[in-house]
Amino acid sequence: IAQCLVGSEMCIRDRSVIINNRETGRYIKMGAAEAKAAIIANKTALGIEFGSTRIKAVLVDDKNQPIASGAHEWENRYENGVWTYSLDDIWTGIQDCYQDMAKDVKAKYDIELESVGAFGVSAMMHGYMPFNKEGELLVPFRTWRNNITGEASEKLMELFNYNIPQRWSIAHLYQAILNGEEHVKDIDYITTLEAYVHWKLTGKRVLGIGDAAGMFPIDTTKADYNQEMVDKFDELVAPYGFSWKLRDIMPKALVAGEDAGVLTEEGAKLLDVTGKLKAGIPMCPPEGDAGTGMVATNSVAVRTGNVSAGTSVFAMIVLEKALSKPYKEIDMVTTPAGDAVAMAHSNNCTSDLNAWVNVFKEFAEAMGMEVDMNKLFGTLYNKAMEGDPDCGGLLSYCYFSGEHMTGFEEGRPLFVRSPESKFTLANFMRTNLYTCLGAMRVGLNILIDQEHVKIERLLGHGGLFKTKGVGQQILADAVNAPVSVMSTAGEGGAWGIALLAAYLVDKKDGETLDEFLDNRVFAGNEGSTLDPEPEGVKGFNEFMDRYLKGLPIERAAVESKIW
Repeated sequence: IAQCLVGSEMCIRDRSVIINNRETGRYIKMGAAEAKAAIIANKTALGIEFGSTRIKAVLVDDKNQPIASGAHEWENRYENGVWTYSLDDIWTGIQDCYQDMAKDVKAKYDIELESVGAFGVSAMMHGYMPFNKEGELLVPFRTWRNNITGEASEKLMELFNYNIPQRWSIAHLYQAILNGEEHVKDIDYITTLEAYVHWKLTGKRVLGIGDAAGMFPIDTTKADYNQEMVDKFDELVAPYGFSWKLRDIMPKALVAGEDAGVLTEEGAKLLDVTGKLKAGIPMCPPEGDAGTGMVATNSVAVRTGNVSAGTSVFAMIVLEKALSKPYKEIDMVTTPAGDAVAMAHSNNCTSDLNAWVNVFKEFAEAMGMEVDMNKLFGTLYNKAMEGDPDCGGLLSYCYFSGEHMTGFEEGRPLFVRSPESKFTLANFMRTNLYTCLGAMRVGLNILIDQEHVKIERLLGHGGLFKTKGVGQQILADAVNAPVSVMSTAGEGGAWGIALLAAYLVDKKDGETLDEFLDNRVFAGNEGSTLDPEPEGVKGFNEFMDRYLKGLPIERAAVESKIW
């Protein structure tokens, strides 16, 4: 059983599900009959999350353990200067993902999935989706990846004395106003991706407070939008004569465990094209991927934090007190329960790294080899650990898109070396892993060195940590703190939103979200922990010095306009 768990998100063997016993902390077998009974009794919860490159569904049982999953691959487009997904992409994707999960249920338990006990939707945070009164999308979805709202971000930060990142919905709205875009006068509703999907499935215009905090500043004492700032914005745009006020067009903010409506007949048909899924399923507040990442790593309590590393990378640290002042590099958001969180977010992480791995795949295929991508990733990642701690003088920027943390509206993936650099495969791969954390480290330096934020537990999750011990050790060296990775972290945000759905229907009176997670999900699951290594810390610091000094090279690549 132990061997079966290694490197697996969930293991099915001999029609049995391997789960973690919450009381003993030991792994035991749960028969397929028990999982099937949970499905029949409607003691399940379903989570679906829209990631940057994959939509994933996870179904959990009454012990909050995954028993089935599904996925759909997708990719954003860069059209007319905007990173976007079409509405057809969204609905085709979630429908295919749901069907893939339902087929998994049928294959494992010989049963047609007709209902679940609770359901939740999650997605990439932030962005801008404006709709008119007829429910029509007025402009293509502007995702978090766009750095096109610099003027609005600066002016709103000055108005509110609060950091307003370019990704935030309010920055997109105000930039559209400053640009004189015709659609603004017709806005009836602006929302994020998961709140849009939830709206269509339930008819409710609501959003979990974690991503509501990625639309507009939150007053954590009231678990709602900051009314003083709402008033300032309405006053700011009053001369334009719009028919709407800000609160009229934003989703209502809800905390974890609050009623967010039920799946309607129309919503059920929209999600399950076969028509088998029944309406009436309770739905939890839709949440952003940062919030579900906190849940999936049990990082919602004060002094805990997590780092999510995939297409983008961000560190979320739950604060015990407010920061001394606003910083452009730090987003202030919340946990799904409404507690204040400092977020150091970088737009770019593994996209360039993955592109390099694909080059090695092409080379192997050209040499007549059959390529197992898991083995290729593992081989190259482990090779990186043989490299020099400072990467041998090599330098890389993984900027597929703009990077607000270092002041770039556009990006150019870039690899640089001097004639004296030690250009080896190990150093090359180590450089490409280090640079995934470079921009985020800029923000973490502020929290740790300037604000003296205390972190007792830091957990890693996402694609960067799939190869055991590699990304985890590099992160530990980068932040000079112990980093843990749980055996369940591979389930990711889809599992996190499934847990929030389970919390909605299963929580006891007065049971907080962190108590629910500690006592009924993660008990006995400590994961593995790696401490920073002195040579690695020193080497990463030397790399960061080179990284910061080399930013003019990236600037020249952007400004050359040869691409």
